[in-house]
Amino acid sequence: MRFAVCFWALFPIAALGQAGSPVFEAASVKPAPPPPGAGRPAMHGGPGTPDPGRVTFNNFTLMNVLARAYDMKSYQVSGPAWLTSERYDIAAKIPTGATKDQYDLMLQNLLAARFHLALHHETRQLQGFHLIAGRNGPRLKASPETEPAASGQDSGEPESPPKTDARGFPILTSPGLVLMEGVSGDAVVTYLTAKGQTIAALVDFLSREFRLPILDRTGLGGKFDFTLEFAPQPPGAVPPVEAGPSNAAADSAPNLTVAVQQQLGLKLTPRKIAVHMLVIDHADRVPAGN
Repeated sequence: MRFAVCFWALFPIAALGQAGSPVFEAASVKPAPPPPGAGRPAMHGGPGTPDPGRVTFNNFTLMNVLARAYDMKSYQVSGPAWLTSERYDIAAKIPTGATKDQYDLMLQNLLAARFHLALHHETRQLQGFHLIAGRNGPRLKASPETEPAASGQDSGEPESPPKTDARGFPILTSPGLVLMEGVSGDAVVTYLTAKGQTIAALVDFLSREFRLPILDRTGLGGKFDFTLEFAPQPPGAVPPVEAGPSNAAADSAPNLTVAVQQQLGLKLTPRKIAVHMLVIDHADRVPAGN
């Protein structure tokens, strides 16, 4: 495991927000170091976490930070190609008692000031998918009533990965959704374990994996326990119109589309979907103010 050591110079930005709009107490926005020093993308802190007074984004693309600031998925943000390639380190001090909505506005104001953003909102018709029940019906197990996991104090130590069963799936003792990678034979396999999750949570996962809008048309309510085993998903891979038989070798995991159909009894069907978009008209590659 690699660690990047960063020294942050924090600058007050009280005058950067619009009148009456919340802003961070101090913030730093810098281009991330080049590999290998950049490390893996990681975000820590913010309202609702054990460290609500500070947030850090390490090695994040501007596309991903914008998506978080405006509570959108990455496919809802459109702009210059470099939004998905240039990476940045951001650290900010959050005023005591700030809410999630106030934090989002602070992040939006910070990005606007440091990158000189010009943007607008519009609706576009995008290629997407409906998730429906398969021909033979869904293969989902209704989840028994379970208590949510207790929120403990942040010890400052990294969380230990969950234990896994003989097949490689994480073992969950409370509601949650965990994604892990393992090795089956000579192949890398992705394991998704869900406990006490709605179909909406599955749709959210699929839309993030495919980076496409997906709507729930299964008609299934309630919460479910389920697992998925599939080959690692290439970034931005588009699910085929028909899953059909898997073309993977007998000892290899199927692709995600086939896994959803075979293991969950659900199916993705292509549809045009009206999507609310955040369109970036202008942004500076080099952030100002540091």
